[in-house]
Formats: sequence, structure tokens, C-alpha cells
Amino acid sequence: MGTSQADKAASHERIIDTAATQIRRGGVGSLNVASLMGDAGLTHGGFYRHFASRDALITEAVETALEQSSNGYRSAKSPDGQRAARSLDDVIDEYLSPPHRDDPGSGCAIAALGNDIARGNEDARAAYTRHVRGYLDRLTAAMAGSSGEAGDGPYLTLAAMVGALVLARAVNDPTLSDELLSRTARGLRDVTRN
Repeated sequence: MGTSQADKAASHERIIDTAATQIRRGGVGSLNVASLMGDAGLTHGGFYRHFASRDALITEAVETALEQSSNGYRSAKSPDGQRAARSLDDVIDEYLSPPHRDDPGSGCAIAALGNDIARGNEDARAAYTRHVRGYLDRLTAAMAGSSGEAGDGPYLTLAAMVGALVLARAVNDPTLSDELLSRTARGLRDVTRN
């Protein structure tokens, strides 16, 4: 790949990463092409060298936001830098934590984009659906006992985690917000152990 092609690819990736963060933080409607390009360190005029339309950008940014947050919940790195599976309790505790609540720009896109995606285009909805299924598959694998069955647990766990996070971000009472996170986490740990 030539230098100009490599530069264009790097710029494209920077735009997508910046857009993915912005839509997790403020929703799809908050995405402004001029400010996005400025935040990515590029000029507004360069946008159409990368995307045919704002909708094309949104589709890519949604997919990237979903992939980034999904990757974060697949596994964690152990102290020696190797990938290590995390316990279900660790995933629940990290997901339902004040740092995750307080940083939607780098948090779960499933929680951040649900309402936007429900009103979005089919490509965005298809990407969202793939990632919801991926979360359910990982939860099923983590929850399946010796019988290999997880029952309704993965669905309940995902719905409770996403719902609690959305509610905790929306309420204006800090104590209630913290309780939504901690009580849901405690309840899920109790349910998933049984």
C-alpha cells in the first residue's frame, strides 16, 4: 500500500474511532460531521473522500462501537499479557460499575445505542442484532453447567445488566444510580450461582 493510501486508511480509521466514541457518548443524533472531522484532526472537506454519506459513516461507526465494546467483554489480559477468561462475576461487576456508567464514550454500545438503533437503518439494526447474539452466546457459554444448558439465565443477565446501566445513567439521584448498579450486580451474582 502506498503512503497516500496508508495515510487515507489511517485517517479513515481515526474518523470511525472518533465517531464510535461520540455516538456511544451522545447518540447517533449528536454526530456532527464538521465537529467529528475536527475531533479526528482532519478538515470538514475531507469527509466525502472517506464516506458517501453521513448514513454510511453512521453504519460503520455503529459497527465499530459495537465491536469495540464487545471485544472488551470477551476476555481480559492476565498480568503476563496473555488473554485470560474472566469469571461471570467479574464481567457483571465491571459492567455494573460506576466507572462504566460514567464513561459511556468507551463503554457498552449495546446500552448506549439501543434507542437510536431501534429507529435506525437495517444495516445498523443487523449489526446490533449480531452483537446482542454474541453477548448472549458468551453468557450462555459462561453459564452453561455440566448439562450444557443455561436456560433463561443469559437473557435475564444481559437484559438486567443493560437495563440497570441505562437507568443508572439516566437518573439524577447519585444514590439511586449507585444502588441500581450494586443491587442489580448482587442480584445477578446470586441468580447466576443457582
